[in-house]
Amino acid sequence: MSSIWASYFTQNTLRVAPNTPTDTIDISNLNRQFLFRESDVGKPKAEVAAAFVEKRVKGVKITPYVGKIQDKDEDYYMQFKIIVCGLDSIEARRWINSTLAGMVDADDPESLKPLIDGGTEGFKGQSRVILPTLTSCIECQLDMHAPRAAVPLCTIATIPRQPQHCIEWAHQIAWQEKWKDEPFDSDNMEHISWIYGAALERSKQFSIPGVTFQMAQGVVKNIIPAIASTNAIIAASATSEAFKIATSCNPYLESYMMYAGEEGVYTYTFNAEQKPDCPVCGNLARKIEVDPETSLESFIESLGERAEAQLKKPSLRTEEKTLYQRFPPQLEEQTRCNLPLKLRELVSDGQEIAISDPAFAIDFRYKLVFK
Repeated sequence: MSSIWASYFTQNTLRVAPNTPTDTIDISNLNRQFLFRESDVGKPKAEVAAAFVEKRVKGVKITPYVGKIQDKDEDYYMQFKIIVCGLDSIEARRWINSTLAGMVDADDPESLKPLIDGGTEGFKGQSRVILPTLTSCIECQLDMHAPRAAVPLCTIATIPRQPQHCIEWAHQIAWQEKWKDEPFDSDNMEHISWIYGAALERSKQFSIPGVTFQMAQGVVKNIIPAIASTNAIIAASATSEAFKIATSCNPYLESYMMYAGEEGVYTYTFNAEQKPDCPVCGNLARKIEVDPETSLESFIESLGERAEAQLKKPSLRTEEKTLYQRFPPQLEEQTRCNLPLKLRELVSDGQEIAISDPAFAIDFRYKLVFK
């Protein structure tokens, strides 16, 4: 599921947008995304989905948008009544979640846009209803989506043990050595084929079986396995919630539904907890334990791996001073001298810091607690 669906229910209008400008239909989509046919391969998903639904449901007007959701401003999202997400990354989910929360004006009820999110992974799936600033949001449950553990580069380079290590070697090391001036494109089948061939040779050298083209594609594109029946169940759940919110015919979900297909056709629901220290919908700074002897540079690097943060390009400041500013280059140069300093030299125990990241429109507030 890789699109965001934003609807004007009052005007029978539906707008469809993928979260990446290159989100086109691949042949691997056909077994699990039932709006597409073989003749659609290579076409933008948003345009094909719009045409399919318009043909099937008479009287519905759909305006497809092919581009990144982050390229649209708040005015664009303000026009919709309900946002339905089937995004394929936690980063995109966090962006739309924080954007909708930032749009809420207490004096304007129309500024609150219900967010319905759905996602699947193999036989598992989930859907949820979020009322920005009023209920538990995606950021509240961020630790449920901990980043995938990275394989040490030394393992990939010297002692691969799994077929995935051979593919990562081809992707991260061999490609750069062979094609220095050509950036790798995970949507280019020629590039994927080269990675597969290089990984296969690597696997033979180390007697590691199991490297396949499909695995190579999955590793470099971080493809999550998907099953058509699971997708249909989660899509039906999200659609039902949108219908209930739009018509008030029944109470909507409060606030999370989990589907566990590997255990049979089994679902359960629960009301996810809204956390007072959530950086998006809470009003308290989130506590984060740190070693005071850690350098600022090491702490910044750890923010990308911490389940409760997952910030890739952070800039940090206190009320009194800027600790490190990544952009613009002049400020980066001025604050670079702080990187080797220990945290205890820059902040005190229990002090709050604000962290910004270009991937998000909000600042994240953390309270640093020394171990």
